[in-house]
Amino acid sequence: MTVRNPRTRLFAAGAVLATGSLLLTACGSSGSSSPSGAASPSGSVKAVTADAALAALVPADVKSSGKLVVAVDASYAPNEFKDDKGNIVGMDVDLANAIAQKLGLTATVENSPFTAIIPGISAKKFQLGMSSFTDTKEREQTVDMVTYFTAGTSSAVKKGNPEKVSADDLCGKKIAVQTGTTQADAIKDTINPACSKAGKATVPNDGDKFDLQTDVTTALVSGRDQVMMADSPVIDYAIKQTNGQLEKLGGTTDSAPYGVVVAKGSDLTKAVQGAIQALIADGTYKSILSKWGVDAGAVDKSVINGATS
Repeated sequence: MTVRNPRTRLFAAGAVLATGSLLLTACGSSGSSSPSGAASPSGSVKAVTADAALAALVPADVKSSGKLVVAVDASYAPNEFKDDKGNIVGMDVDLANAIAQKLGLTATVENSPFTAIIPGISAKKFQLGMSSFTDTKEREQTVDMVTYFTAGTSSAVKKGNPEKVSADDLCGKKIAVQTGTTQADAIKDTINPACSKAGKATVPNDGDKFDLQTDVTTALVSGRDQVMMADSPVIDYAIKQTNGQLEKLGGTTDSAPYGVVVAKGSDLTKAVQGAIQALIADGTYKSILSKWGVDAGAVDKSVINGATS
């Protein structure tokens, strides 16, 4: 099943064509890790104490199982990825574990194709989806989203920008994106139509699409593509993990909230929102973000269905 706008939302990329001052919009989405597994950062997160009042909100069937089954697409460092030992780690994974502990449960984190996570929530295969999903009004029609982070969209090129790619004009450039992401949608639905209208070459094949974000990074590092597009923390992490082979192109645009995916109307939604707010209050949330170097995306309030678009 193809899910439109799977990770993030349509964003204003600030790509202004040199002729006609035509504003293009792009889409922030998938995350990238290094082409190979990376080690987890050092630093520990303090133990989380269960909150009896929040635990009482957990639906009986989940409480009796003693666990939260959490789905991630583990190709999106530093949010969710496999480390050099094959363990699923990342900011979302640490937060999932902390949420479960706050609710008196244990998190079981399962790797899943990104486009299968929301259908899996609806089918009760998973209780939560924590895989850098942007909270959108479209998603809120079928699932609940509990906000916990903000991210914008960024792009990267090879170090030194040898092909002189301009952040203001991506027309005709070979752009690597993850399949099913809003970046991919933006190239097809927004960037290429604008390029055509301006009489410029379009992005070939509506973007060079890969199932895994790690392959997106590899495509740029190898020179197969000229640009990669992803969420801001993912671009920042890819630049670090590729040992200076990449650099950021332009700025970060259009921040929007990430949301934990929960079945529509589930009592678990309020429990998760309460757990996140409690983790913010007791400092656990900030320590997790600091561990992964993504403090810039911190929020001070978690809300249910807080989509901005």
